[in-house]
Amino acid sequence: MRDIGIGSDLLGWYDTHARAMPWRVGPAERKAGIRPDPYRVWLSEVMLQQTTVAAVDGYFRRFTTRWPDVGALAAAEDADVLAEWAGLGYYARARNLLKCARRVVQDHGGRFPDTRDALLDLPGIGTYTAAAIAAIAFDEPATVVDGNVERVIARLHAVETPLPAAKPELTTLAARHTPRDRPGDHAQAMMDLGATVCTPRSPRCTECPLRGTCKARTMGIASELPRRAPKKTKPVRQGIAYVGLRADGAALLERRPDSGLLGGMLGWPGSDWSEAAPEAAPPVPADWRELPSEVRHTFTHFHLLLRVRTAILPQDANPDRGEFVPAGQFRPGDLPTVMRKVHDVASRARATD
Repeated sequence: MRDIGIGSDLLGWYDTHARAMPWRVGPAERKAGIRPDPYRVWLSEVMLQQTTVAAVDGYFRRFTTRWPDVGALAAAEDADVLAEWAGLGYYARARNLLKCARRVVQDHGGRFPDTRDALLDLPGIGTYTAAAIAAIAFDEPATVVDGNVERVIARLHAVETPLPAAKPELTTLAARHTPRDRPGDHAQAMMDLGATVCTPRSPRCTECPLRGTCKARTMGIASELPRRAPKKTKPVRQGIAYVGLRADGAALLERRPDSGLLGGMLGWPGSDWSEAAPEAAPPVPADWRELPSEVRHTFTHFHLLLRVRTAILPQDANPDRGEFVPAGQFRPGDLPTVMRKVHDVASRARATD
């Protein structure tokens, strides 16, 4: 059942207040007949998973300058794409990005499928991303539900079931409001409303175009919704990272296996990460010195504490894992965030020696 009563008020607000983003075709441009590029919609949606708009902006501009279309990305070297992705986190997204681009080129002639169901068949595209691409790029009336939309719908209908248990109900309610006319603009309007007006704390209800129909506002509980189940305590894992440099400045780095955390990324050789303190296992015999500062980093499911050990390695060092990257080719920015933190700790220690 569809109930699109909020549609005209929401789209009228969006026509005036839509956020400008480098991947977005705004409402005025859409009315002028300009169509969104599915490649840019797809790329932005993958980048925005678990990440903020502000964090993605620069990455998106660099990616689309270097790889302006899906064919260019499909032909890119894996290491180059992973290096450009460094710092965005959730690195499986970057690996799936390449797999998806290559499938689009090989199986679809370089054109993205134009339906939600067909998009779901591509690597790395799940329910949310398929709906977002289908709605925004192809105007399919697919229901797009991210965290912002969940919050708007929970307040609009006063849904008090805590998240994540409330997700199916919120998706069903959101589908009732998805219009057949301008579904892409509707999806982006819902996201913008949640990001700028119906915010997690101190929602600006007096500025909301849906304030007249919002049940939570009428009940005075808008700022309390959506409710959330208590978070589980994250375990703490420990590890050792070995920062080895030769006298000529070459850095000993290893590329992690394609599968698993930080898959395919460059990093400092190290121990496994476990709840028990690891035993020392340096990649090459040397006078390894443990630094007083630890590196702390939080992943989705655990906190990580890394002890950092450094050494100046002989020119003829023969490590049992990893390889030396010449000083002129080593860019700390190509490392994932946790490994950049290790680099920063080691660099500060060298500066004070």
